[in-house]
Amino acid sequence: QVQLVESGGGLVQAGGSLRLSCVSSEDHNSLHLLGWHRQAPGKERELVARISNSDIINYYANSVKGRFTISRDSAKNTVYLQMNSLKPEDTAVYYCWAHSMFNARDYWGQGAQVTVSS
Repeated sequence: QVQLVESGGGLVQAGGSLRLSCVSSEDHNSLHLLGWHRQAPGKERELVARISNSDIINYYANSVKGRFTISRDSAKNTVYLQMNSLKPEDTAVYYCWAHSMFNARDYWGQGAQVTVSS
């Protein structure tokens, strides 16, 4: 069972920055896709950004393009989400996500609260 542990959430003023980190219990070679989703109160969970284990960034939500950057450090089994120019509408619980190509399963972190005040 792959475990994903997030850190880095918190409260920030609009225009500020935060960096989320997610450490996986498995080597990234066994996780084909990694990324971040978010869920705001009363809304469905949405994909924010996605990166492959060959460092191809193949998705950013339109609402975060130019402000958020996804990256990973394979030596640390860690994926990051750098969030700049944060807006109140970015307030949500952010979930780390990984997909294994070997068993076609999705794995989720416990969630990190990000709150942006106006």
